[in-house]
Amino acid sequence: MKEELLKALKEAMKNKDEIKKDTITLLRSAILQVEKDNQKQLSEDEMLAIVSKEVKKRKESIADYEKANREDIVQKLKKEIEILSEYLPEQLSEEEIIKIVEEAINETGATSPRDMGKVMQAIRPKTNGKADGKVVSQIVREKLENM
Repeated sequence: MKEELLKALKEAMKNKDEIKKDTITLLRSAILQVEKDNQKQLSEDEMLAIVSKEVKKRKESIADYEKANREDIVQKLKKEIEILSEYLPEQLSEEEIIKIVEEAINETGATSPRDMGKVMQAIRPKTNGKADGKVVSQIVREKLENM
């Protein structure tokens, strides 16, 4: 992924695409910072987690800027999300998430909302970077409460 990001950065610089250049630069520096802090090379999954985190930050910021009537910043954030999403795997549909949740509940033998941690732990490797954690936990909670 790092080579892919470097190639995209060079392309953005050639095309004078400032938003793409800035977004990729911020993503690369976030990855490098985590590597430096942990003193190890990150795996593809760990880099995907960073990309997901960056997308999540921007999505959360959009609501604040919409309240402040800053449409210029909202549009910039949406463009950044679009750029970052190119580096994420195909996102799971709600039906796919529900199927994964049901399988995890059966595997773990969960019977009540108290077992949510066990179920989430079983689901995480299957949904990491492919689904929003809030959506997954909401589905797990609903399924466990309706048992």
